[in-house]
Amino acid sequence: MQITVISAGSVKEDYLLDGINIFIDRLNHYCRLEIVEVADEKIPGGASNAEIEQLKDKEGERIIDKIPERSYVFAMDVKGKPMTSKGFAKSIRNLQVRGYSHLSFIIGGALGLSKSVINKADYRLSMSHMTFTHQMIRLILLEQIYRAFRINNGEPYHL
Repeated sequence: MQITVISAGSVKEDYLLDGINIFIDRLNHYCRLEIVEVADEKIPGGASNAEIEQLKDKEGERIIDKIPERSYVFAMDVKGKPMTSKGFAKSIRNLQVRGYSHLSFIIGGALGLSKSVINKADYRLSMSHMTFTHQMIRLILLEQIYRAFRINNGEPYHL
């Protein structure tokens, strides 16, 4: 299985990079993982809602350009539907059974995701009703993907 994580912006904190690299190494046993970063838009002070939407659209265009064809797309969205870890694992297993060999996960920047990115998604996934930085979501998402593979392989992992 191929997994692509497309994220607006880069991870700058060393402690997050350390955790992310741990899960990248662990996931190499289960899938081919690609992390794609696109430039995030800087928000000028006093930006209007219309200007913010334009910035999100520009960022969204860069994200959409990186989504692989024939990939099942998860948009990480606080307004999306939450799943349990077991439910997420089952969802990945079901997608594999349906013939999907490539999953893409989209993480927006500080502005969130544009409407065009959300419309491109097959599923809007919420990690929590709380808001996290896009940097933290990358770590949390990779851990949950790893957990899903462990669950689907019948391997021990805390549930």
